[in-house]
Parts: sequence; C-alpha cells; structure tokens
Amino acid sequence: MSNPVFTDTHAHLYLEEFDADRDQAVSRALEAGVKYIFLPNIDSKSIGLMQDAVCRWPQVCFPMMGLHPTSVKANFIEEITTVKQYLADKNYHFCGVGEIGIDLYWDRTYEKEQEEAFNLQLDLALGHGLPVVIHTRNSMEVTLEIMEGRNDKGLRGVFHCFSGDVAQAERAVKIGFYLGIGGVVTYKKSGLAAVVAAMPTETLLLETDAPFLPPVPYRGKRNESSYIPLIAAKIAEIKGVSLEEVARVTTDHAVKLFIEKP
Repeated sequence: MSNPVFTDTHAHLYLEEFDADRDQAVSRALEAGVKYIFLPNIDSKSIGLMQDAVCRWPQVCFPMMGLHPTSVKANFIEEITTVKQYLADKNYHFCGVGEIGIDLYWDRTYEKEQEEAFNLQLDLALGHGLPVVIHTRNSMEVTLEIMEGRNDKGLRGVFHCFSGDVAQAERAVKIGFYLGIGGVVTYKKSGLAAVVAAMPTETLLLETDAPFLPPVPYRGKRNESSYIPLIAAKIAEIKGVSLEEVARVTTDHAVKLFIEKP
C-alpha cells in the first residue's frame, strides 16, 4: 500500500518564524507525506515573501491573494486595489482569494471596513472564478449571516480554522463550503471534536495555520506543515476511520477546490 498523501490547506510558511529553517521545514513536510501546501496572503507587505516561497517550491506551494481582516485599516481601499491588480495580472497564478473575512478579537475599530473589504473580495473571487478562504475569529455568526445574505451562485471555499458549533458547521456546508480543521481539534476543551464527529469527512479539509496553533504534543511551540498527519490522526480517531481514508478524502477535496478548474 502506498503512503498516504496529505495536504496543508493553510500555512504562512513565508513568515519570519521560518526564516532560520524554511528549507528544512518544507523537507520535513514532504517526508511526512504532505504533498501540497497552500499559502494565504496577509497584505501588500507579505506578497513578495509569499511569492519567494512559491518560486522556491513551485510544485509544493500554491499562493492565494487577499487582504487579511486584521490588516484592514483606514487605507484598506488601497490594499484592496493591490489585491485586484495582482489577481488581474496574467504573470501570476493564484489558487484562491484569501485569507479574507472578519476578525473581532483584537480590535473592532474597523469592523464596518472589514465587512466592506470582505464583500469586495468575495466579489473578486466570483469574478475570477476562485475559491475563498474565510477567517472568522470571534465572528462566526456575523460572517455566516453575510454569506447567507449574499446567496451567491458559484461562491465556494473553506471556513479556515473553523471554530463554530455543529449548527454553524451545517450552515457553512449548506452554502457550499468546507470546514478547515487544524491543531485545535487536538485540544481537549476546544469543542471541535464534537463538530468533526457530527460532520461527514467529505466536508473537512486539513490545515495547520503554521506557525500558529500547533497540535498536541507541540502546543505552545511553532507549528509547521509536517504536523498535518497528527491532525489527520485525531480526525481518524474521532471518525472511526483509517488515517489513509482521512488523507485521501481531504487531499482529493483540497485539490478539487484549489487546483482543478470547476
């Protein structure tokens, strides 16, 4: 039997936390069976760093273009214009629009601007036929309401680092989205295990959010893509299926969402 092939649908491999050992981190991921690593953008300052990683590992790293909600400030229209220009540039190929969404954890000063930036980028995703990666920290309900209110045909993607309850998970899936499951599923008090248990494996995607949110036993340390099998193993345990099954289903759906043309 061939070794399982895993996918990390969300990693910030280009951040400074990897400056000392980025090559080794990618090598460890490949050795662990992680074949694909998807890189969501943060803002205009991260684009060059992200593209450097893509150029270094073009068969492994796949970039997205978007403005992260915590980077939405007074000048957000300028940032959205940059996103728009990159998406329109034929010299670049992006597999999705992300990471976008609403973050009400750190600062609510630009809450309305975050909603506007979110809607503008959803429009861009629709216009380019690309999936979206949605960030929903302390904003699951308001984000779902926005998505359900739009009722767009063809909008698809993943709720990154899904943190809602089972009812919210069902709503996300109903509008055509996957649930991004990362290291938090290994945390005893997270409540995410109940969501994973209730939802079909076909609705789940694996992610790390590296360098953040590492799974047990690495909690409190830097996360990296090579830990994806630990997350997959926890899902397999919860679902009562094999690790190989989780790897196969999640990789197939990640490739279908981000790489194959709809």
